[in-house]
Amino acid sequence: MKNIVVRFCGDSGDGMQLTGNMFAQLGAEMGHEISTLPDFPAEIRAPQGTIGGVSGFQVQLGSGVYTPGDKADVIVAMNAAALKVSAINKHYHDHAIIIVDTDALSAKDLEKAQYKTDNPFTELGIPETVKIVPVALTTLTKEALKESEMDNKAVLKCRNMFALGLIYWLFDEPMDKAIRLLEDKFKKKPALVAPNTKVMVDGYNYGQNLAISQLIIDNEQLTSREAGSQLIINNEQLTSRFTSIAGNKATAWGLIAAAQKAGKHLFLGSYPITPATDILHELAARKDQNVMAIQAEDEISGVCTAIGAAFAGDLACTTTSGPGLSLKSEAIGLAVMAELPLVVVDVQRGGPSTGLPTKTEQTDLLQALYGRNGECPAVVLAASSSANCFDFAYEACKIALENMTPVILLTDTYLANGTALWRIPKLAELPDIKPQSVPEELKGHYNPALRDERGVRYWAFPGMEGFEHRNIGLERDAVRGTISTSPENHEQMVLTRKHKIEQIANSIPELQVQGNAHSDLLLVGWGSTEGHLHAAADELNCALAQFNYISPLPKNTREVLSQYKRIIVCELNTGQFAAYLRSQLPGIEIEQFNEIQGQPFAVERIVNYASK
Repeated sequence: MKNIVVRFCGDSGDGMQLTGNMFAQLGAEMGHEISTLPDFPAEIRAPQGTIGGVSGFQVQLGSGVYTPGDKADVIVAMNAAALKVSAINKHYHDHAIIIVDTDALSAKDLEKAQYKTDNPFTELGIPETVKIVPVALTTLTKEALKESEMDNKAVLKCRNMFALGLIYWLFDEPMDKAIRLLEDKFKKKPALVAPNTKVMVDGYNYGQNLAISQLIIDNEQLTSREAGSQLIINNEQLTSRFTSIAGNKATAWGLIAAAQKAGKHLFLGSYPITPATDILHELAARKDQNVMAIQAEDEISGVCTAIGAAFAGDLACTTTSGPGLSLKSEAIGLAVMAELPLVVVDVQRGGPSTGLPTKTEQTDLLQALYGRNGECPAVVLAASSSANCFDFAYEACKIALENMTPVILLTDTYLANGTALWRIPKLAELPDIKPQSVPEELKGHYNPALRDERGVRYWAFPGMEGFEHRNIGLERDAVRGTISTSPENHEQMVLTRKHKIEQIANSIPELQVQGNAHSDLLLVGWGSTEGHLHAAADELNCALAQFNYISPLPKNTREVLSQYKRIIVCELNTGQFAAYLRSQLPGIEIEQFNEIQGQPFAVERIVNYASK
């Protein structure tokens, strides 16, 4: 097979995220392209064995990978509830393999998962073409560790490693690399290395000794061995240039790289919020890279500390999700009025209010564009993969520093927690960042209203002799920089700030069309839907335009869209980007395909809609 999709599912305490991440990371190290989908329950520690507590992790690996896959080729179900959720949501193909822990299918387990009969496979209507592989994971794990001094609870926590070893065997992955990866994962808990390694190796040997592949399907179809030469990147390049990375970590590293390239200290003022907190965690650990991170007492103080750092001359950032973005809105308005560089990272999640905090949506777009009082323009960007969260975090910093403006970067839960194969760039390869520093010739007669030919004001910091000034949240005089209540001046300043954002379109890339540019059909998306739309466009043999730059739009947006007879804007909301495009491009006819289910798109559903 060119690509394979594996889904691990079980209770929140069964280690499904760890198991899936390790499988994905080894795949990346072996040169496969990867895309992952961690699927956390929205409840905090729902009762064990219940449907509400099922945690999943899906990974697709192979070549030409754009998404975590619509449906799995192999499912590992650690209990009856995980089996039921997989069947109800149709997480697998009709010819898939389901490995299930038979020790977790007792009458009590079935009752917790709300089965009505004692035969889960018949009750769930699992097709006969699906191959069920019963494995007594619990019993086998206990047997593997019977000589250890671990208590029963600790032993049971190792079941996921037995399942992982079995999957490693099924796809012929190298155990020496798998063991090294496990040792790295548990390096801070060395006592756990030996038992988990033993269980994982026993799982691998269990598959080999029983020749499980003979019970399910021809082995050549199951492994990636046949396509290996197409999937594996040159090993020498791989070890030095590639890694598996999650979107939140990539975002954090993009901010660090931008600060180093700009010659600035990086300051982060943030408040913990799902699913953005990992960026705060990563940056708090990077004092070695001159990062200053403050966990503030709330969202408002987080952004205000960042604005103070921007006034003082640092690269200033704040991270949040939708509820926090709304709380930060007044302070972002201050940064717009004071014309200070500020990067706001919004990792979108299901809403409104506390909504679905562990699920993904694209529902903050209009808030990012317009959710502030007054005429308050800001730059809005959107990352489109876990890996390019690095690129667009870097780009957000570059635009903010060079144009003296807040920049809102939209990612989402799918990108933040998912992982992808990432080529590690060298700092020298990254674009230059030239902060809008005040020219020395303005010393002695500087004021905060002075601008360059683009309409971008100059940046002076406290402590610079001869550049003393006040910066304010009240409207300023267009010439002197002092407070002004003049109606004509206010209108002039509103238009000045608007023009400053619009002119950024001159320095961003033009919109590129992917796929069959000569098709009559154009799929349009923004942000994290790119992989799914790319796969759909390939299947439909049509064109795709994916937007990363939203405010301002690329200069050639109208030119590109006007070439197509049918335009379908696909997004995980009720049509926010479609509405925005209609307002910016009157006369362009647009269709919408929208889903708001807390999950990424299924490629199949996009194709079915577009084929009508």
